[in-house]
Order: sequence, then structure tokens, then C-alpha cells
Amino acid sequence: MSVVFILLGLTLLVVGGEFLVRASVALSFKLKLSKMVIGLTVVSFATSAPELLVSVNAALDGFSDISLGNVIGSNVANIGLVLGVTAIIAPLAIDKDFYKFNWPVMMLLSIALYFLLSSGNQLDRLEGVGLIVILIIYLVLLIARARKQSRRGVTETVDDSLSKVTSVKIIIWLVIGGVALWGGSELLVKGAVDLATSMGVSERVIAVTMIAVGTSVPELAASVIAALKKEKALSLGNLIGSNIFNIASVLGITAIIQPIDVNSPEVLSSDIFWMIGFAAVLIPLAFLPKRFEINRIKGLLIVVAYCIFISMAFIQ
Repeated sequence: MSVVFILLGLTLLVVGGEFLVRASVALSFKLKLSKMVIGLTVVSFATSAPELLVSVNAALDGFSDISLGNVIGSNVANIGLVLGVTAIIAPLAIDKDFYKFNWPVMMLLSIALYFLLSSGNQLDRLEGVGLIVILIIYLVLLIARARKQSRRGVTETVDDSLSKVTSVKIIIWLVIGGVALWGGSELLVKGAVDLATSMGVSERVIAVTMIAVGTSVPELAASVIAALKKEKALSLGNLIGSNIFNIASVLGITAIIQPIDVNSPEVLSSDIFWMIGFAAVLIPLAFLPKRFEINRIKGLLIVVAYCIFISMAFIQ
């Protein structure tokens, strides 16, 4: 039954996330926000909603390991699974903004998270506020840079047809999205805890593997489909931005609502170093041996490393 709960929970999270993204973008058009701002902020926040609801729900229920494992595992999956599989299908070009801005911010937050968690084995409310402040600064700088560079890729993610959606439909979408996300997170956390108990492993293991992969599936599916169609498969900058949002917004907001305790020592002795390692390895991959490209061989190496990470999680 726990597997059914997990599958149903993930399905509701995907459906709820889609409705929330559409409602948020439509509402942003009503508020006269530019497409660039919508693409950089509103869409990013809305697509992080499933992770946020899962982490908040888990923290409130006393399962902090799921809150942390969800975010750490999702960040690893974004690079090891989504980026790796997409690169195997179609090599990815890297823009300079990746290593000049997005990557340094992701590394800063990843390392900062380690020190915040290890300092007192907890992410408290004040530290949560600090993460949100960093996120706001990042967004301000991101919008400023985007205005200078006039990025087309940002506006391509925004559906123009949503500007004509009625207010009534927006409210209905918000309600459906909110209910589906909350119900999905409830079922997912319950299913994960029950499955961990029946398998004799910790909630942390289920969080960094099954839950993390589950919340990354929509992005993986979209990237694979685009790669197969020979379209612009994936923006490395957007993927790194997702990891930044996961740490700063998901953990930041969760910690403000309910401080997150580190219950499993493996979070600090293993999981977070895997997350930092996957982030750090992107720089040598971006420049060696061929510059500014993640080719099929590099993608295969990343996927193999991800498989090792999953295996190690269960072995530990």
C-alpha cells in the first residue's frame, strides 16, 4: 500500500504543480508583470512548489530527514539524472553565464548549507530567513543581468495564451493546484515513511532516492522529449537555477515554518558531499576536454556517478 501512496502522491504533485504554474503565470499577466520577470521568478517558484510542500509537510510531521533528503536528492538528480540523460541523447551547449553567475551562486549555497547544518545539527528560523535574503539578492541580480542580455530563452518558457485566462479560471486552477499539492505531499510522506519502515531503511534513504527522482521526473521527461525532437533540450543555467531555488526557497521557507533537524548522520557525512561534488564537477566537465559542451561521454559519466550515489544510499 505504501508504494500506491507514493505513486498517487507523485501523480498529484505533478498535476498540482502544472495547475499552479499555469495559474501563477496567468495571474502574473493580470498584474502586468513582464514575461522576463515571470520566467525568471514566478515560473521558478511555482515549479519548486512540489518540493516545498513535501519538505514543509515532512518537517511538520517530524520527519526532518525527508525534508533534507528531498532537497539534497533532488539537486543531485537534477545534475546526475536530468542533465546526464539529456546529454546522452543530445550534447548540451554551455553559455558563459553558467560559470560566471549561476554556478558560483549554487556552489556558495551548497557549501553554506553544509556549514549551517553542521553548526548545530539544525536549520533554524533565522538561518531560513538568511537563505530567503540570499534568494532575493540572487533574483534581483538575475533580473538585472537578464535585462542587459535580453535573454530569449527566459521568455520562451512563458505561454502567451495564459494572458487571456479569466480570473475565475485562475482561482479554480489555484484551488485545484493547492489541494492536489497538499494531498500529494501528505500521501507521499506517509507512503515514504511506511515503505522505509517495511524495507528496514531510514526515511532519508527513501527521500534521497525515490522521492527525489519522483519530483525530478517532470523535468526529466520534458528534457528528454525536447532532446529527441532536436529542440533546445535544456538550459544548464535553468537547471542550476532550480538547484538554487531548492536550497534557498524550499529549505528557507520550510525552516521558517518549522526548524529542520539533522536526524541521520549520513546527511552530513555523505549526502551533502555528493550534492557538492555533483555541483563542483560541472566546471571541469564544462572545459575538459572540449570547451563549453556537455557531450554524450560526459553525460554517461554523470549518470554512472548518479547510479553509484543511489547504490551507496541503500548500502549505507
